[in-house]
Amino acid sequence: MDKNILGLDKKETQNLVEKLNGLLSNFQIYYQNLRGLHWNIKGKNFFELHVKFEEFYTDSQVKIDEIAERILTIQGKPLHTFQDYINEASVPVGKDISNDVEGVELVVNSLSELLKIERSILSLSDETNDEGTNSMMSDFIAEQEKTIWMLNSWLGK
Repeated sequence: MDKNILGLDKKETQNLVEKLNGLLSNFQIYYQNLRGLHWNIKGKNFFELHVKFEEFYTDSQVKIDEIAERILTIQGKPLHTFQDYINEASVPVGKDISNDVEGVELVVNSLSELLKIERSILSLSDETNDEGTNSMMSDFIAEQEKTIWMLNSWLGK
């Protein structure tokens, strides 16, 4: 087998790079959705959600950087154009959302989509013996599952 500098199989690692770039693209769309929600939210829950959406987009910004740096660490090249993100992303795009329930539902649906992608990467990184990516995905998954539970509780579900 042909190994990279980290001792990981080059072919398997390239597959991980592609999956991580998909996750990066989805996080970029999710991040922009959160910015829009933060800016446009209206109503009685404005103060609560304005702060919460900022918390979420700040966290997403950190994760975006971590994903891109992981891609570089495993000797890949992170996507970096909006066109690439749009072409790769599967999270729903939220446009002109000012309603509290609709905004929170968008976040829940986006996180659910991100979880699917992360679980796929987790499985692949496990098969590839890429503990760094595996650990990152495990951390993301645990945090996002809890966030979905809390947001669903806010929604009364």
